Amino acid sequence: MTLKVFIERPVLSTVISVIIVILGILGLISLPITQYPEIAPPTVQVSTSYPGANADVVLNSVIVPLEEQINGVENMTYMTSSSGNDGSASITIFFKQGTNPDLAAVNVQNRVSRATPLLPAEVTRAGVSTSKRQSSMVMVFSINSTSKAYDATFLQNYANINVIPMLKRVNGVGDVTAFGTHDYSMRIWLKPDAMAAYKLVPDDINNALAEQNIEAAPGKIGENSDQSFQYVLKYKGRLKTPQEYENIIIKATPDGQLLKLKDVARIELGSLDYSVTSTTDKKPSIVIAIFQTAGSNAHAMIKDCEKTLEEASKRFPSGIEYNTIFTANQFLDVSIEKVVETLIEAFILVSIVVFIFLQDIRSTLIPAIAVPVAIVGTFFFLQLFGFTINLLTLFALVLAIGIVVDDAIVVVEAVHSKLDQHVPTAGQQHWKP
Repeated sequence: MTLKVFIERPVLSTVISVIIVILGILGLISLPITQYPEIAPPTVQVSTSYPGANADVVLNSVIVPLEEQINGVENMTYMTSSSGNDGSASITIFFKQGTNPDLAAVNVQNRVSRATPLLPAEVTRAGVSTSKRQSSMVMVFSINSTSKAYDATFLQNYANINVIPMLKRVNGVGDVTAFGTHDYSMRIWLKPDAMAAYKLVPDDINNALAEQNIEAAPGKIGENSDQSFQYVLKYKGRLKTPQEYENIIIKATPDGQLLKLKDVARIELGSLDYSVTSTTDKKPSIVIAIFQTAGSNAHAMIKDCEKTLEEASKRFPSGIEYNTIFTANQFLDVSIEKVVETLIEAFILVSIVVFIFLQDIRSTLIPAIAVPVAIVGTFFFLQLFGFTINLLTLFALVLAIGIVVDDAIVVVEAVHSKLDQHVPTAGQQHWKP
């Protein structure tokens, strides 16, 4: 089939153009919108903490056993690790491009479970988390306190309960992370002089907490007896207030004297960590980032997150507000507007140029129709080859519009010139008088 077929059969050419437009519209509707193309390899992050340990201890007792078991997991390329003097440990595993991140996370989790018996008891108790590490941060916002009654710890606790769970349910959200560790924690500040006077060490305090601050099932009484009723015993369970922690018994003497935790320590409900602080306009705040899942529509997801935040803000306590710091839509909206603007300008310019120089309505309509058909049909092939609508493809589309416009004008002018010269078709002869 040659180009002559399309020239001699205009109905066929029209049907093909309509099909291209329909496929292009379907591709445009289904294409995911992201800020950047998916070129980064999938990564899985393993993180844990060893309270009270320095970086060297964390490296030898936590990082090394985990790396020995994780090394060689399917499709792995390399991994990096880091440990801190705050007891934190993090291992990032990089996989080959195209690896399923969900399957990679499962494989890493299976390897981590092998190393669990080799880890210190404190690390096992704290837990080792394995998660897909999302690199597409599409939105960042802050929750601020305009009242002195709310500090950063309260803000993060409020966000963890009322805001972050709502955002995680939005379609396309991969993860929602609050920067900093401002979670509420019961802080026990030991008094060294009092500890020395009573000949105590920190392990004595840990043992007392492990024995008296637990969830237990005491059982029930009266089940196998002549009584008509049986009674299920209740235990207080985990302690919740500083006053309850203060009354934990550390030692007891035969004559009834009790040494309580408040005698050797100061207890308060504070923050889990004081190494990070965040402020906005010199006011307490927390910063929250939203990450995108692979293949999702970032543009629509950000819009849904903004609506969710707006709904959640209506229930904020007086003195709390949120501010949007960054969204990928700020760049995507501008890029999409430029593509539409360029397409409209090209449509108008082609029509004006062709009509002025050729003075023919039919010749003017041909490129005016061909340019939108060619551009709309591009979205079908973007979908076919697995691309997304992002800053790079939109930029390429702007360049392609210029090429299509130039070719349309040149081709129409050349065809019009040949028609004016009455060039004969194949098998015909051109006779000159």
